[in-house]
Amino acid sequence: MPRAAALLAAALLVASAAPSAVNDAVLAGAAAPATLAETGLFLDDGAARPNARVVRYGLATPLFSDHADKARFLYVPEGKTARYAGEGLLDIPVGSVLIKHFGFARADGSLDLIETRLLVHQADGWKAWPYVWNADDSAATLKRAGARVAVTGHDGAGKPLALDWQVPNVNQCKGCHAAGDALVPIGPKARNLNHDFQGENNLARLSRLGLVSGVPENAPRLPDWKDANESLEYRARAYLDVNCGHCHKPDGPASNSGLFLTWETPSGPNIGIGKGPVAAGRGSGGRMVSIDPGHPDRSILTYRMESTEPGVMMPELGRTQPDETGTALVRAWITAMR
Repeated sequence: MPRAAALLAAALLVASAAPSAVNDAVLAGAAAPATLAETGLFLDDGAARPNARVVRYGLATPLFSDHADKARFLYVPEGKTARYAGEGLLDIPVGSVLIKHFGFARADGSLDLIETRLLVHQADGWKAWPYVWNADDSAATLKRAGARVAVTGHDGAGKPLALDWQVPNVNQCKGCHAAGDALVPIGPKARNLNHDFQGENNLARLSRLGLVSGVPENAPRLPDWKDANESLEYRARAYLDVNCGHCHKPDGPASNSGLFLTWETPSGPNIGIGKGPVAAGRGSGGRMVSIDPGHPDRSILTYRMESTEPGVMMPELGRTQPDETGTALVRAWITAMR
């Protein structure tokens, strides 16, 4: 075979070779890998091309994080599936990974990656691994102790932003992801996945690709909090469930408050209506109840949502900026109460 033809044949063989698999052994190890690339979850240095069985998904109602843009992915190893277990969290098998990129839009419209967080399901529970991107978005390095990153960018409405982004340390992750003594995922509840994303229903796509099983027809769904066609109460409750309910639940870090903001909590004192604070201190802002029907300016809930003061603002982790759109929704809901 002529040399040129041999070189071409060799190049085609390399190009057609199967990509490297996700590194399941590394993901199962006691020590987190030093770089995101070592996991094999993505096929390129910039983590734009997911590997096999790493599937992007979206949420009907997402968590607010200082206007960051996010991309979420689920990895489930070959031969396993996450099981539908009701409208709450999927039953995600050992070996799986939840992946979330955080970034901010630059003035030219491109995305500046800041960090990627992994929740890795190992045999003894979920582990949190935070990775911080370098300046040219070519490598992400493990930062177990967290980090502060100066961010400049634009929010979803094109407004310029400048802030100090806080990458949590692995222990701080428990501040939001705790359920009793365990670390658990927050976002991928079946009801919050049950909506269209990139032209197809999330649950349908994950089922079609073999990552999720047992999804029933007419599965319950969480409202899209920005959908004006949904009821005001449902939209506000969906927002509070995702942004506050991971702490404000009977087995969460804020259980001693007696304020439970999960979707499942029935309307009444437990969601704050007419409920006085247990130990809010200065966090109450001098207001008497969490929700004063018809009066958002007399409600502790809106006071803490609007604050940016440490020790007062809620959520206390994951934001430094107020979510003006979310707070306006909750204000409208309280105003409409009778």
